[in-house]
Amino acid sequence: MTGKQGRSAAGLRRSMVAAFSVVAGLMVAGCNQKNQYVAPPPAKVVVAPPVQAPVTLYAEFTGNSAAASTVTLEARVQGFLTAIDYADGEAVKKGRVLFEIEQAQYQAQVDLQKAQLESAKATEENSRRQYERQAALGLKEVSSQRQVEDAKTTLDTARAQVAASEANLKLAETSLAYTTIRAPFDGVVTRHLVDVGALVGSTGATKLATILQVDPIYIYFTMSEQQQIDMRDSLAKMGKTLKSLREEELKMPVEVALSAEQPYQYSGRIDYVAPNLETGTGTLQMRAALENKDVALVPGMFVRVRVPVGKIETALLVNDTAVLSNQVGSYVLVVGANNVVEQRQVETGPVEGQLRVITKGLSATDKVVIGSIQRAGAGTTVSPVEGAMAERPKAASPAANAPAAASGKANP
Repeated sequence: MTGKQGRSAAGLRRSMVAAFSVVAGLMVAGCNQKNQYVAPPPAKVVVAPPVQAPVTLYAEFTGNSAAASTVTLEARVQGFLTAIDYADGEAVKKGRVLFEIEQAQYQAQVDLQKAQLESAKATEENSRRQYERQAALGLKEVSSQRQVEDAKTTLDTARAQVAASEANLKLAETSLAYTTIRAPFDGVVTRHLVDVGALVGSTGATKLATILQVDPIYIYFTMSEQQQIDMRDSLAKMGKTLKSLREEELKMPVEVALSAEQPYQYSGRIDYVAPNLETGTGTLQMRAALENKDVALVPGMFVRVRVPVGKIETALLVNDTAVLSNQVGSYVLVVGANNVVEQRQVETGPVEGQLRVITKGLSATDKVVIGSIQRAGAGTTVSPVEGAMAERPKAASPAANAPAAASGKANP
């Protein structure tokens, strides 16, 4: 190896040793530096203050619908059925012809009675003239008193015959009218039970169909003893009693829904309160009348009924999903000072759409956690984001004679 090549190899070795020293120094320095824990940022949760609004308190019941009137259509005279003038299940107006029975024999009876009435009137007229003549002769002592009395008797008999003929004509006309069966009121007619050509009324009245009045429609429901107490207290605030509800036609409003999933979209008023309790159940029967122009409610349905029993003028409402429960009861999560989450025990009231009434344990300024609730444990620090409670459902227009305001919770 020449001298120049040896010097180059020695320089390369010195460069590699220097580089290794620098890397080793950096590694030693890194090993001596301590690891530090960096905490994650506070979880973001959505908060909102309670909604403040007046809330009506209700007592809820289960009821069933019934027709306001139910009439059996019957053939009251004998004959063959000649016509059925409606479609099964059709809604008809009062006076609409529904069935017709052959009329020939009954029309003939009417014509016969009219002729007999005319004959009786002619006999009466002749008897009247005879009596007047005999009475005039009697005054001149030309006719005896007996002749006058006989003429008077003949006239009275003729008059009686006219009255009898008039009564017979009315009976014949009534029988003729029975050959046409009309709707006694606006309603819906069931399917016909007798076909055209069948003999009806031969062994008594023959049932032809049934007509039901479904507008208005009745809703019957019963009230327990405790609910009677609640209603009595509510009426007392109005200066009324159950007696006045019965006798003074104080018609309290009611609302009706078809099922638990549907809103209370039908409204009416209580128009009947039973005068006595049912001894077996201790309940009081009540009835509400509802308009039913589109026949959405049919007799025999089970429905939900609610009756207003009070009102909270300024109630606090939160999203129903924000109300949680534990062994103690219901609670909500509230973001307090320094954004620390607090578990707040509350007492709840009825549900209004997606909102739940809070009757105790919450103030109007509290920030209730309504979003990302799973991230908001009690005692943790969070990063609150302003949100808003769900909207209240549109309230029905207030009805007259509604119960006066009262605080507290309804007893369903």
